[in-house]
Amino acid sequence: MTSETIADEETGHDYRQALDEGYLPIREIARSTGINAVTLRAWERRYGLIVPYRTPKGHRLYSPANLERINAILAWLARGVAVGQVKALLDHEQVPQATSTDNWSRQRNEMLGCIVQLNERRLDDRFNSALALYPASTLVGQLLWPLLGELRQRWQGQFGARAEQVFFLSWLRSKLATRIYHCNRQVGGSPLLLINLGEAPMEPGLWLCAWLASASDCPVEVFDWPLPPNELLTALEHIAPRAVLLYAEEALDGTLVRRQLPRLAEQCPVPLLLAGPAAHIHRDALADLESASDPLAAHAWLLRHGLLGAQEVTPCSN
Repeated sequence: MTSETIADEETGHDYRQALDEGYLPIREIARSTGINAVTLRAWERRYGLIVPYRTPKGHRLYSPANLERINAILAWLARGVAVGQVKALLDHEQVPQATSTDNWSRQRNEMLGCIVQLNERRLDDRFNSALALYPASTLVGQLLWPLLGELRQRWQGQFGARAEQVFFLSWLRSKLATRIYHCNRQVGGSPLLLINLGEAPMEPGLWLCAWLASASDCPVEVFDWPLPPNELLTALEHIAPRAVLLYAEEALDGTLVRRQLPRLAEQCPVPLLLAGPAAHIHRDALADLESASDPLAAHAWLLRHGLLGAQEVTPCSN
């Protein structure tokens, strides 16, 4: 029995015929849009946003029109519209309610309450609920990155700030690292190497960069403790990454800025990106280096340069 005959028996003739007509399976849609299969199913079941073709055996297949609609949904989500309001906008061209951004403000406040109470289970539940409905890029842009900004202000000289900081950053690192680990097991190709240039471990912006890349089917390797530039070159030889992302939140040492980073950029055999607020702080001194001021800008740069995606891909859900 040939492999094609086996595939016919497993999926059915209707499935193969639909593929020949230009329909795409859910794994291809997830790969091309960055929306994982769990979220696509939730959009279908809970909100009726997407109605794919279903084969007699129950396989979901998506038409070019479905793909266009998914991209339209993403555009509204990027503007801060809650997922529950998107269908009316798409179907009836209604104007979103003026309080649409309250959706994200409410979710940030709920997560902040969990952090103040050091309640890991509730924090996990809140985040998992959002994760089932929104792609990684939307969650970073509308929820996690703004929340981190609010937390940094809150943690300035406030009693109990250190406990909240350690609690939240430990949770975030564990949450994202687990998802990255499972995706790394399912995607092929050389990894993106991410290195923390700052002094503090568990830098959240670094992990958000790594998660965004991982959600785009890119294997990642994260060094979340500082690494001397000379040792970084040794790491490059062993890991052979597709690109290097250096992340820094605070201002960098003068010697590192004036001498070591420019020299590293010259010697690095793969594309190198400096990401994080430090890229903006030192933009004049490091004008010759590629830079991005936040995780979303870093992700956009990697996409533009074709540095994301996998080889020999087995789809993963983020």
